[in-house]
Amino acid sequence: MVSSKARTQRKARANAPNHAKRKMCASHLSDDLRKEHGARTARVCRGDTVAIMAGDEGIRGVEGKVLDVDVGTGRVVIEGITTPKADGTEIARTIHASNLVITKLNMEDPWRKDSLGRKGAAQ
Repeated sequence: MVSSKARTQRKARANAPNHAKRKMCASHLSDDLRKEHGARTARVCRGDTVAIMAGDEGIRGVEGKVLDVDVGTGRVVIEGITTPKADGTEIARTIHASNLVITKLNMEDPWRKDSLGRKGAAQ
């Protein structure tokens, strides 16, 4: 992207196709995963274990398993992270992928193994 205007950046992100938005749902890897795979970032997938690095004091530092990834908004639902509604019921709280660090990867997907292998080989 050429423009540095914030509104142009937001518009491009909002109007991006789904395959491009999926790439925007990436988080940093923890130090040991970074050394193991030779990659700095990876896309967040269902089944990964992540640590929350930014946000409210109550949730910062909490680790949990990823239950769902919303590619449209770039937000992630983490097991055990909820927020209360006015009637007292709890609903899942979404957290942006950029505020997370992946601590354990779900390596069930062969495409993901291949992707991380290519990233490590390139470095």
